[in-house]
Amino acid sequence: MKINTFVEELKGKSQQELNEELVAAKKELFNLRFQNATNQLENTSRIKEVRRNIARIQTMITASK
Repeated sequence: MKINTFVEELKGKSQQELNEELVAAKKELFNLRFQNATNQLENTSRIKEVRRNIARIQTMITASK
């Protein structure tokens, strides 16, 4: 259910907004990986979730071209 709402939000965004969302997600992934490497990350499943969200954003960018 949560995934469907995320995808619906992406469908309503412009190309520029999708690119900004992608940059933000990549920064978040970097920070999560850094926290994981220093043993500060409590919820490791968040890395997987962010990676999948990045793929969803990239798919929407490709589909909107």
